[in-house]
Amino acid sequence: MTAAGPAPGPVEHMSLAEPGRVDFYVLAAADAAARLRYACRLAEKAWRLRHRVHLHAASAGQAAQLDDLLWTFRQGSFVPHEVLAAGATGSSPVTIGHGPTSPPAADLLVNLADELPEFVAAFPRVAEIIDETGTGRQLGRERFRRYRQAGRAIETHDIGAEP
Repeated sequence: MTAAGPAPGPVEHMSLAEPGRVDFYVLAAADAAARLRYACRLAEKAWRLRHRVHLHAASAGQAAQLDDLLWTFRQGSFVPHEVLAAGATGSSPVTIGHGPTSPPAADLLVNLADELPEFVAAFPRVAEIIDETGTGRQLGRERFRRYRQAGRAIETHDIGAEP
């Protein structure tokens, strides 16, 4: 909660019409599970706005966690998605992948990896979710610098505690 009201969430910041934009969502939590839950919230919001989303996981294990969470992160939620594997079509509006293979075209990339994927330039909008861990903050700052050097418009949103 801020003096002006509740901290901004994914609902207030999901216009995907601005090309080359990166949004950093800074969480007050210091755990990986909070990052994944917030990624699911962003994916759900973008999907409800009829946008295609790619969730880029740090590992196969994290991709599997996202796959499970998209079914359970919120009571009554449904986010149509698929985990990309060899030969997958990527026809779902929300895809989950990891590694260097370029995913299908999408409006939004939610990057959960510690580094920028090689295919990041193909996305008009990128979301980075930063937690309160020292490592998470440091790696987030490094990605912030790289986006700025690349000329991307950057917005930072202090999310605070999860609602």
